[in-house]
This record gives sequence, C-alpha cells and structure tokens, in this order.
Amino acid sequence: MSRTLNVVRMQLINRQTYIWVPLLVLGGSLVITLAIYGIIANAGVDTAMYGGGAQAPLWYFAVVGAQALTLTFPFSQAMSVTRREFYLGTLLTAALTSAMLAVIFVIGGLVEKATNGWGMNGYFFALDWLWEQGPIVAGFFFFTLAMLFFVIGFAGATLYKRFGTMWLTIVILGIAVLFVAALWLIGQADAWVEVFGWFARLGSGGLALFMAGVAAVLAVVSFPVLRRAVP
Repeated sequence: MSRTLNVVRMQLINRQTYIWVPLLVLGGSLVITLAIYGIIANAGVDTAMYGGGAQAPLWYFAVVGAQALTLTFPFSQAMSVTRREFYLGTLLTAALTSAMLAVIFVIGGLVEKATNGWGMNGYFFALDWLWEQGPIVAGFFFFTLAMLFFVIGFAGATLYKRFGTMWLTIVILGIAVLFVAALWLIGQADAWVEVFGWFARLGSGGLALFMAGVAAVLAVVSFPVLRRAVP
C-alpha cells in the first residue's frame, strides 16, 4: 500500500495536470457563463438560465487519463514500480481529483440555490435534472462522470502502448460503428420513446451507477493490457 501511495505522490508531482488545469478550466467556464447570464439578464429576460459549462473539465480528464500513462508510465518503470502498483496508484490519484471536483460542484450548486442563481436566476452547477435526487447524488454523478472520462483516456493510451496506433484506430472505429448500428436499430424499431423513457426512469442516480459500471469494466480490462504494454 505504501508503494501505491508513492505512485500517487509521483503523479501529483505535476499538480498542474491533475489539479490546477482542471480548476482553471472550471473557473474560466464559470466566469464566461456568468458573464453571458449577466448580458441576458440585463436584456430583460427573467426566466431561469441553465448552462452545461460545468462539464468542461471532464473532457480534459480524458486527456489526463492518457497522459497518466504516456508521460508517467515509462518513468515509473525506471523507478522499479510494479505495473500493479502503478495501475492502482494512478486510479487512486484520479479518484482523489474527481472527488475534489465533485465537492466543488456540490458547493457551487448549494451556493446557486441559496442565491437564486447568483442573483440573476442563472445556474451553472445546480441543473434541475441532476439535482432532483439531492446534492449527494449530484456529487456522485459528477464524480463517476469524471472517473469515466479518465478511464476512457487511460484505456485508450494503454491500448496504444500495447498494440500501436493502427489497433487503437481500429478499436475506435469499431466502437463508432457499433454506436451507429445501435442508433439504426432503435430507429428501425421506432423505440426512441422507450429509450428516452428508460433514461428518464434511471434518473441521475441510476445513470451515475451505470457510468460507474462502465468505468469499472474499462478499468478492469485495461490492467491485463497494461501488464504487456511497452514503456
């Protein structure tokens, strides 16, 4: 366990990647969104305003997941860190950073609810559909979404390290083809209402559990590939 925690410390040597850049992206997105809300409010619009800017650092987390392997993995092997220790330590680092962002997300949502959307009925964190089951579920949703993006980036980089660019491209194209095929089957069965209804019944809590399951599967699949990856 101590060696795994050493991997966490090693990853956090570059705090810019894991902490400061995600916070900068989140803060910049918030400032821009509030500026837009202010312009709209000054124009006389009094309806509630909602934005999706809080997801901005999550897209960057896929990049963090890829960099966690491509930039740090070779160095860890030179320091005699086992692949298992590197794998567990890296996922633990991602979980800590995701939890940090989730806490900020919940605090921001509570502030918005207490101030009537920053005093202008504008909401950046407290989206109705996401907060309908309370702040704890909303925070868990944000945490699992951040982890899912990280694991996607990490799994892609692991595949690249093990098999190279061609196989990574083939897998991505294969997933895209399966996704399009699924959309075609839903359209052919005229089942869009049922599909959207299923997501609505899941709610934010059920969707968070679903994403957590997908992230767990990707993380488990990544480890055997990592064991044979070339630093």
